[in-house]
Amino acid sequence: MLIDPVFDFIEQLTFWKVIAYFWPFFFIDIIRYVLADMIVLIYHMPKRRREKTQRSRARARLFKEKPLISIIVPGKNEGQHIPRLAESLHHQTYQNIELVIVDDGSDDNTPHICRQLEKEGKIDRFIRNNVRGGKASAANTALRYAKGKYIVHIDADSHLAHDTIETIVLPFILDDNIGAVGGDVRVANTETSLATSLQAFEYLKAITIGRTVSSNLGILRIIAGAHGAFRRDVLERIYGWDIGPGLDGDITLKIRKLGYRVIHEPEAACYTNVPTSFSKLAKQRFRWDRSMVRFRVRKHKDIFMPSKSFTAVNFISSFENIFFNLLLNLKWWVYIIQIIIFSSQWIPVIFFINYLLYTLANLLQFIVGCLVIKDKLTKTELKLIAFLPLMPIYTGLYLRVVRTYAYLMEFVHKVSYYDPWTPWKVSRIAKKEKL
Repeated sequence: MLIDPVFDFIEQLTFWKVIAYFWPFFFIDIIRYVLADMIVLIYHMPKRRREKTQRSRARARLFKEKPLISIIVPGKNEGQHIPRLAESLHHQTYQNIELVIVDDGSDDNTPHICRQLEKEGKIDRFIRNNVRGGKASAANTALRYAKGKYIVHIDADSHLAHDTIETIVLPFILDDNIGAVGGDVRVANTETSLATSLQAFEYLKAITIGRTVSSNLGILRIIAGAHGAFRRDVLERIYGWDIGPGLDGDITLKIRKLGYRVIHEPEAACYTNVPTSFSKLAKQRFRWDRSMVRFRVRKHKDIFMPSKSFTAVNFISSFENIFFNLLLNLKWWVYIIQIIIFSSQWIPVIFFINYLLYTLANLLQFIVGCLVIKDKLTKTELKLIAFLPLMPIYTGLYLRVVRTYAYLMEFVHKVSYYDPWTPWKVSRIAKKEKL
């Protein structure tokens, strides 16, 4: 039984031993995650209540001026998802919108589905690229044909809550210095498998809470490609999206470097389909994690140097990302080695207590996340509490191993340039131009 060794272990603890045994939790993770999340409760939520009148006025102005909003959707072999997306747009509270779909070389029935929807008036413009150019190329094609003052980029396998379009563009009305707004991305296929349920819990923590906190601190570093809104004039200044995996974080940094604010809007809900198995999820995260090295460490390294792109807030935004996700990812391997060498007799007990501590931290984050989106919280999202016991294993072991492997492979072999997610002819040019 583990319970007796736990009591024996606790009896011999002193303050300094607690610190030595559990320093990652008390010195790093509880500060970064749990305490930072409290910002949402003590700052963000009262702020939203104070801004209620301003938001109401901005909404009235939006509906009075009725600017055209272009919804652009690049994708390949996504025809099965387009009807639901189009239907969710049909029921939006704000209706001066156009839907532009770009089919990036699909080899299934996507063209047939989209042309039929175009005939029915559910798609305003359907564009077919016979030769695949990659997601950035498709997005830029859509941007070229879009006519809206604001551009909302959505993944094809997503759909929106009924008031999402008006909610995601309101910040532009409130502040002329906002260049991009990230919508809140939630999982549409939560109940499909264990993998999707754990991702839904993770999205609530990392996106709903994490990006809301980063937004309030002014250091938001990514506008998700699954759901992001942009001022058209800003996109034109940076010539749209650059090629390669990780283009979401890349375009966000480009907008920040122009001096514009980027913020997260937690009430603009978008539901997207996520990988249904752990093997597919590993491939997705392998791509995401490599892009952090490629874009933040290499392409946008000027943010850390005296240059026209340097500002304190941009420096902090990128440094925080690299420090916590890359450098502190190593802390766990150091910690594990430390425990094996100096406390091998207590290994099961120490890891059990760590498990309890991180389960508690996940519970607090879950509660905060539910409070932030309480007006749009679904029963399915509430049920995610059942997966709480698995979250320390999912985030602490599974995702950490994938992340470590991705970082090593990108640093050593620059494998992002060989990812089939981007056509080889495009990646070859990107590698030559160091994009």
